[in-house]
Amino acid sequence: MDSGIFRENHRDAHSRARTGTLRLPHGIVQTPAFMPVGTNATVKAVPPEALKEMGFKIILANTYHLYLRPGHELIRSAGGLHGFSGWNGNFLTDSGGFQVFSLAPFRKIMDGGIKFRSHIDGSSHYLTPEMVVEIQSAFNSDIQMQLDVCSPWGETEKKARKSMYLTLDWGKKAKATWEQVRESDGYQGQLFGIIQGNFSKELRKISAEETLATDFPGIAIGGLSVGEPKDIFCDLLDYTSGFLPAGKPRYLMGIGTPDYILEAVHNGIDLFDCVYPTRTARNGLLFTATGQISIKKNRYAQDFGPIDPECSCPVCLNHSRAYLHHLYRNGEILYSILATRHNLSFLADLVRKIRLAVSQDSFEDFRSSFLARYQSQESSTVQD
Repeated sequence: MDSGIFRENHRDAHSRARTGTLRLPHGIVQTPAFMPVGTNATVKAVPPEALKEMGFKIILANTYHLYLRPGHELIRSAGGLHGFSGWNGNFLTDSGGFQVFSLAPFRKIMDGGIKFRSHIDGSSHYLTPEMVVEIQSAFNSDIQMQLDVCSPWGETEKKARKSMYLTLDWGKKAKATWEQVRESDGYQGQLFGIIQGNFSKELRKISAEETLATDFPGIAIGGLSVGEPKDIFCDLLDYTSGFLPAGKPRYLMGIGTPDYILEAVHNGIDLFDCVYPTRTARNGLLFTATGQISIKKNRYAQDFGPIDPECSCPVCLNHSRAYLHHLYRNGEILYSILATRHNLSFLADLVRKIRLAVSQDSFEDFRSSFLARYQSQESSTVQD
């Protein structure tokens, strides 16, 4: 099925997992795909050419941070995010809604938008759904997100309902502004709507149906993986994804560990992102086929084997655990570069294997065998 920007290539015979082709202004993205997070138009410790070598076609940048510094007009004058950063692949930009959500002491949510104080200098700002579209259009984002209100785990039903209806209203305003910008400025990027609803199936159903009625080019699921138990995450993801049409790309916001990625793909998700792989790499946690290892621990000081014996990335082929341990202990910049490259290479390889398994109708077998090994030592390797 083809929606204009997305084609579903193959549906797994035993789950909702699927492969697809997403056509964007800066190139084709084969899905499922993981998007590294480049908050300030850079994935920390990884230059654009290295991301390209690893096979990434799309990265995420953060509207909130880039709006505050250096500002969208400067980025516009530099040729958008692509000209400014030198990354010639695709950019997805989030709306800034989650950052405002996470900076609760600094913001006030109103019917027309969000008023907040900058975490940088305390200056006051007011973001509306229309303004957020205009900012992301100045970035020349390949995919931009509507402004939304993400409600936390444990939120009351009354507050969650209000947040959901605000998101729905803001989605309609964002869609109208996006259509105007495309007509007046020739902007080619796509706009995704966001399903909210907290952890209420009633609200999730309303949000999904009304978001789909607005007819965005793509649909995102927001408000999950915000502190809830994993079984509740899985249940709500399964329920919400059941409403999504086959002909549009599906994006689950904010997940990036192998187990959560596999759960997302099982439920038919095409895109996902998270700071976890890069942030934890810089802080000493590295992915391996049998779980994460904490390279900072003394047990690796004389371990001359690769980070992951099964990984063929340049880091594993050329450097030992002992060397990474040494770099980490001494605060060397090279540690962050190598560790981040390894974790991202691990995920790039994982999604390649996922796409192959789905195309062969063997995704569920692949998922089970991968998790049996990955989770067998996951807890002990991090804690030992």
